[in-house]
Amino acid sequence: MSTTEQFGSRGTSRRGFLALGFGAVGGALLAACGGTSTGAASGANAQLAGNATGTLKWGWALPTSWDPVTSSAGWDVHALSLAYAGLTQENEKGDAVPALATGWKFNADGTQVTFTLRPNLKFSDGTALDAAAVKQSIERGRDAKNSLIASQLTTVKKVTAQDAVTVVIDLTVANYQIPNLFAGKTGMIVNPAAFTTDATGLALKPAGAGPFSLTSYTQNSKAVLVRNPNFWNADQIKLAGVELYPLPDAATVVAGLQSGQYNLAQIPGSEIAAAKAAGLAVQVIPSLVVATLDVNAALPPFDDPNAALALKYAVDRKALLQTANFGYGDVAYQPFPAGYVGNDPAIGQPYAYDPDKAKVLLAQSKYGPNPEVTLTTSVATGVPEQVQSQLQAVGFKVKIEVIPAAQFTQIVYVQHSRALTVDAFAGRDSAAQAFQVLFGQQGLMNPGRTVPQELLDAVNKISVTPLDSPDYPAVLQAATALAVKDMPNVFLYTVPRILARSSKVSEIPADTVVQRFEGVTIK
Repeated sequence: MSTTEQFGSRGTSRRGFLALGFGAVGGALLAACGGTSTGAASGANAQLAGNATGTLKWGWALPTSWDPVTSSAGWDVHALSLAYAGLTQENEKGDAVPALATGWKFNADGTQVTFTLRPNLKFSDGTALDAAAVKQSIERGRDAKNSLIASQLTTVKKVTAQDAVTVVIDLTVANYQIPNLFAGKTGMIVNPAAFTTDATGLALKPAGAGPFSLTSYTQNSKAVLVRNPNFWNADQIKLAGVELYPLPDAATVVAGLQSGQYNLAQIPGSEIAAAKAAGLAVQVIPSLVVATLDVNAALPPFDDPNAALALKYAVDRKALLQTANFGYGDVAYQPFPAGYVGNDPAIGQPYAYDPDKAKVLLAQSKYGPNPEVTLTTSVATGVPEQVQSQLQAVGFKVKIEVIPAAQFTQIVYVQHSRALTVDAFAGRDSAAQAFQVLFGQQGLMNPGRTVPQELLDAVNKISVTPLDSPDYPAVLQAATALAVKDMPNVFLYTVPRILARSSKVSEIPADTVVQRFEGVTIK
C-alpha cells in the first residue's frame, strides 16, 4: 500500500485513509428514508450516454442523503461519488490526485493552499463550475447549521475566488491534509444553484459534476443514474448508466446475480465459493474498513480501566474474522491495515486473546468479576452473538440490545448513550480526519468524549507535517501507537470489499477508499 505520486508544490504522496465512520455497517448504511421517487428522464438518457453502452446494476447501498453536507454515513461516499466530483480524488492506492483541480500549491508555512481548476468545467445541469461556485460550496459545508462536515473545515478561515479558475484557501493553522480531505465527501462540490434555492431537496436529488447524474430515485429501493457528458473525465466513463440498489441479502445475492437482477454486487465471504461455482467473477479488494467495538469509557463498567482492558483481551479476533468474513481479511489491533503509512508494525499484537488475563483484570475492577454490560447492535446474529459468548466466558454478564438500523446514528453517534457497540470504521480520506472520527473529542466513534492531551498533540502534529516530509510516516505511526495504548476502542479485523460480477462486466478498479468505475465496460 505504498504511494509515490506527487502533485502540488508540497506533493501529496501518502496512503489514503479509511473513509467513513462507517458507523455501523448495518446501521447508518440503512438510514435512508423510504418511499418517494424523483421521477425519470428515460427519453434523454440515450443522448446523454453518447457512445457509452451498458448499465451497471450494482447491489451495494443507497445513501442516507444525496447531499454530501448532510449525509450521515461515511459509507455514503461510494454512492455520492457517482454524482459528485471534488477538487481532488484518490487513486486506487488512496493518494490524492487532481480531479476538478489540475493541481495545488501550499505557501511556505502551510497556512494557505491554492487550487487551479480545469477550464470550462460544468455541473451536470450545464451550469458553470468556476472558482466562485467552489468558494460557495466550501463555505456552505463549513457554515451551514445542519452541516455534518463542518467539523472537518474548522481550519478554513477564508475562501477566495481569485479568478475563474483559481481558488485560494486561507487556513487558521497549517494543514497539509487539505488535498486528501477534499477527495472525500468534505470536498464534493455542490451546485450553488441548487442549495441557494432548495437545499433540502438535495437529500433526494444530487446536484454535482460527477461521472453520472441521477434521473430517478425511489428511496430504499433503487437509484437510476446516467452518464454525465459534462464530467471532467467523461472520456473514461464507458458505462451508459448505473442502477444502484440496497445491499443484497446474503442468502439471495448469488441468485440475484445469476438472474440479472444485478450484474455487480457486494457478497459476504461465505458466498464466494457459490459465486464462483455459478460462473461469476469475484474480486476481493483490500479496503480501509475495520470492524470495531465502540467503547464508552464514561459508562459502567468501562469507566474502570481494568474492565476496559479486560474487554480487549477477552475477544478472540481470529474466531470473529472467520465468522464474519469466512477468513477473508486480517486480525486487527489498530485502525489501519498493514502496509498503510499509518500502520505501526511495532505495535504487534498487544491484546492477543487471553481469557485468563481478562478474568484477572475483571476481578481487579471495582465492578468485580461479573460486571453487567449491554452489547448494542443493529443485527444480533453472527458476530454480536459470538462476542456475547466470548465476553460471558471471562465473566461479563452480557445482554444484547438490537436497535433499528435507521436509529443507529442518532442513538450511538449523537446521544452517546451506549456502553458497548458492534460497529465498523470505514476510514477517512485524510489521516487527521480519521483520528478525529475515532478518537477526537467530538469523534463519532469516541462516545466517551475523552482524549489524552498527549494524543491530541500527536494528531495536531499530523496536520502540520507535509505529506512528502520524511518525518510523516513516523508522525502518523506515533499517533497510532498512542491511540492503541490509551483509547478504549477495540479493533477486530479488516473487512475487504468482496465484489461478484457477471462475466459481461469488465474488471472493477481495485480502489482502496472509494469505489470508482472509470474504464469499466459491459459487453
